[in-house]
Amino acid sequence: MTDALELDALWEDFHRVVNMTSQELAAWLRVSDADENAEPLPEHAGTPTGQHVLAILQKRRTDLTDDDISVMYEVVDTVTDETDPENEPAAEDTARRQRLMTLGHDPLRP
Repeated sequence: MTDALELDALWEDFHRVVNMTSQELAAWLRVSDADENAEPLPEHAGTPTGQHVLAILQKRRTDLTDDDISVMYEVVDTVTDETDPENEPAAEDTARRQRLMTLGHDPLRP
């Protein structure tokens, strides 16, 4: 289990890298999974990790599970690795932006 100081730091890091609101992320997950004929049900839209990030955004810190903490570390590491200041995505880098948005991070947002 993670100690209180480590959890505080993780909570702050997670909310720093996840710069989309839960409403924005939910809408993005639905849009990203939609095809020309149908849009998935909200609880089935997006990747499992994207759904887990959405669930975490709707929780209080005291309600986090070990799975939540694991996903938070994964998201912080992935976003940090992919948003190196020397390698910021260009607006044209659509696939990378969409991949990061699935984790709740819009790289074009300041």
